[in-house]
Amino acid sequence: MYDRILLPTDGSKNSERAIVHALEIAKREHSEIIILNVVDSVYLTGLPEEEIITKTEALMQEESEKVLKNIVEIINNLESEDKEDYEKIKLTPLTKEGNAPDVILKITESEDINMIVIASSGKHLIDRFLLGSVTEKIVRHAKVPIMVIP
Repeated sequence: MYDRILLPTDGSKNSERAIVHALEIAKREHSEIIILNVVDSVYLTGLPEEEIITKTEALMQEESEKVLKNIVEIINNLESEDKEDYEKIKLTPLTKEGNAPDVILKITESEDINMIVIASSGKHLIDRFLLGSVTEKIVRHAKVPIMVIP
């Protein structure tokens, strides 16, 4: 039923809790997890144009590697009899540049995602009202089932 699960993550402790839930669903459903990290391009606007391209590519590669390493570490630290099943889950890291809710919604459609597992709020303190602005936009506009982890 859920062949491809999208797991947007920002590296926060709260998003780590969503990882465990995504892993459990993927283990039961034999799903692939697309691990999405969105780099907000607003932080790069002060750089000269030629530096933006070079730094963006390096930053995105670095973020993908860091997020995947974190998830593999979480799998390795799981105290479970089913640890081998978790290790068999196909993990596909993906780092994109842009506005997080827009990128998440576009990836959901372009990558044929069947489900989104997302934390209710991430790193940004200003986004901690209710669900968090990113999660709230995803809940309102996504066309697939969403599991929100508080």
